[in-house]
Amino acid sequence: MPDLTYAQKLELAGRVTAPALRQVIGALALSPGSRGLDAGCGTGQHAPWLAAAVGPTGSVVGLDVSADNLNAANHAEPRRQCCFVQGDLLRLPFAERAFDWLWCADTFWPAAVLSDPVAALKDLSRVVRPGGSIALAYWSSQMLLPGYPGLEARLNAAFTTAVPYLGEVPPQHHFLRASGWLRAAGLRALQPRTFLAELQAPLAPNLRAGLAYCLEMLWGQLRGRISGSDWEEYHRLCDAESESFIGDLSDYYGFVGYTLFRGVVRV
Repeated sequence: MPDLTYAQKLELAGRVTAPALRQVIGALALSPGSRGLDAGCGTGQHAPWLAAAVGPTGSVVGLDVSADNLNAANHAEPRRQCCFVQGDLLRLPFAERAFDWLWCADTFWPAAVLSDPVAALKDLSRVVRPGGSIALAYWSSQMLLPGYPGLEARLNAAFTTAVPYLGEVPPQHHFLRASGWLRAAGLRALQPRTFLAELQAPLAPNLRAGLAYCLEMLWGQLRGRISGSDWEEYHRLCDAESESFIGDLSDYYGFVGYTLFRGVVRV
């Protein structure tokens, strides 16, 4: 693929993941008229979905440390209920109890972003009113190479060793242990759930391009970490220009899983 901006990469991946994330946001049952924080908002991709969930009298504040991300967010389609500010997830520039809820997707990674998830959650809780909620969402699984389970397992194993938030982290810091972080930070009513974004043939052109990008994002940097034969097979199946591109199968079916960890701030 040609060099892409971060915003373009998020847009491509979002073509695949949007159905799952929309389900996640729907499951939060955000109150109409409420005010929420999208912490680590990136280019603001989730902000309009969150804004739709709280209705015309609600509002969403997006926070990100990157000026480039916020520039992209501010130049996207206008969103009357959304505003974006620059700031650090670990040093929130907001008053206590400023929000009714907090959303943080694919950002709250121990080892990669923070060293102590419990301490970080306690600070996030500071800006959420008692009875409000904190939601952490993660891309948690995928099955994208139907018919090639061994290859997909080896690619996933190599990917795990290549990224800091999945590899050499203490077991209690693995993201699927997030319920424990929320509990230790004093939140209650924990609700872990997983949602699927499904891909089924025939893939529309935009979804085909999104799948090709996700395959590259996951496994395209693994040269030298997998065998030469696996690398060749990866390219044969995952390169969108290949005659054997797996997304072109007439019986293609795959999915991406997103897991939500939600807790309520104690009154």
